[in-house]
Amino acid sequence: QVQLVESGGGVVQPGGSLTPSCAASGSIFSITTMAWYRQAPGLERELVASITNRRSGTYADSVKGRFTISRDNAKNTVYLQMNSLKPEDTAVYYCNALIYFSSSTYSRREYWGQGTQVTVSS
Repeated sequence: QVQLVESGGGVVQPGGSLTPSCAASGSIFSITTMAWYRQAPGLERELVASITNRRSGTYADSVKGRFTISRDNAKNTVYLQMNSLKPEDTAVYYCNALIYFSSSTYSRREYWGQGTQVTVSS
């Protein structure tokens, strides 16, 4: 079994920073893309940022220049450094990963974390 465990959410004032992390554990051969999504009340889940196993990152336009995604392949962990936070960044943030159980291309599965709440409020 594989688990994605997130931590590092919380409450912060506008302009503040948070760096949630997500660690994958279990029967893992390799991890390709890791990503962060978010979902605000009443809205659909949206992609915030993603990073390949070669550390190539992509970002939603709404967070470019403010958020930075990174990963530690040795620890199977992905981070999301969030700076200059705005009230509209308030959401539950979910970690996502594409994980292989073996060298077979058919062993790939997609996993989600349980989510961590980020609230930006004065």
